[in-house]
Amino acid sequence: MGTWLTNAKPYLMLLAVQFGSAGMFILAMDAIKKGMSHYVFIVYRNAIASITLAPFAFVLERKVRPKMTIRIFSEIMALAFFEIILDQCFALLGMKFTSASFLSAVMNSAPSVTFLLAVILRLEHMKIKEVACQAKVIGTIVTFGGTLLMALYKGPIVSVMGSSFSHNVNNPTPTGNHWIMGTCFLLIGCAGFSAFYILQTITLRKYPTEMSLATWVCFFGALQSSVVAIFAERHHPHAWSLGWDTRLFAPAYAGVVTSGVQYYIQGMIIKSMGPVIVTAFNPLRMIITTTLACIVLSEQLYLGSIVGAIVVVLGLYLVVWGKSKERKGQSQMLTSPVEDNSQEDQCHLPVTAPSNDNKA
Repeated sequence: MGTWLTNAKPYLMLLAVQFGSAGMFILAMDAIKKGMSHYVFIVYRNAIASITLAPFAFVLERKVRPKMTIRIFSEIMALAFFEIILDQCFALLGMKFTSASFLSAVMNSAPSVTFLLAVILRLEHMKIKEVACQAKVIGTIVTFGGTLLMALYKGPIVSVMGSSFSHNVNNPTPTGNHWIMGTCFLLIGCAGFSAFYILQTITLRKYPTEMSLATWVCFFGALQSSVVAIFAERHHPHAWSLGWDTRLFAPAYAGVVTSGVQYYIQGMIIKSMGPVIVTAFNPLRMIITTTLACIVLSEQLYLGSIVGAIVVVLGLYLVVWGKSKERKGQSQMLTSPVEDNSQEDQCHLPVTAPSNDNKA
């Protein structure tokens, strides 16, 4: 029994992470519906996250934390911009025009977007004759196809528990134009998260202290998002007020659980088992979020969203499978006594990103 529990512990922790992320989406959507500005939400979330992470980073990494340089500082500022401004801001903005379940589904395309950006930046070398590379390319195309399907085709409403009661004055159904615009915002958020992951991989080589890096990113992200929020809500000073409901609990939950505990759990599992297994659990978050959104928020669920989400998951697993096969090939090559000159053509950057929900 003890051995089984030890072996199952990483998977149970990943399952808990997905429930935590899904809860954050639901709470954030509810807070926004109650009038909380998503710009202000992001400021509070990252301020709370940096306060939560700072003591642990200071104590646990004080002996291994490298000296801060101008180069590292500039990269941290860029990381904060990609993750907080592009990813979180546009993800929540896209969620306002669509739904929490739709946000969770579209964010599953992040690994494919990461792969595309890595190819454009020449961090990922294409060897199109290899099965692994073909799987990643086809998976990327399928993922984008599924996202477009969700954006352009809504189809009939699928009644799931309380979802049929969602059409009311306080929760209007997004129009087609809003749905497409929201999808574009979500894709910008995916691109921001993918750029964050690529730069984070590079920065960690020079600043290999994950918790300290996360603390700095959240801190500077809070400062950057404060500037955006002050400008965006300059005519609405009441937007900064909090209430004794999800307008207070949602940013606190997101800062402590999603940006604090989740960082630690994912970092620990990535070190021991690699990023592939973390990404493979992402579709569970989509299922949990959709179910909770229908029950708690009474969101409408469309057939197009279901079919598109299935297509996105299939594309995601093609990318994950291709990367996993490629990593096995690289491991065999490294352990082989024969040197292969083509090794330098292998991919230098993992493209499967952990579900850093800091996303929204």
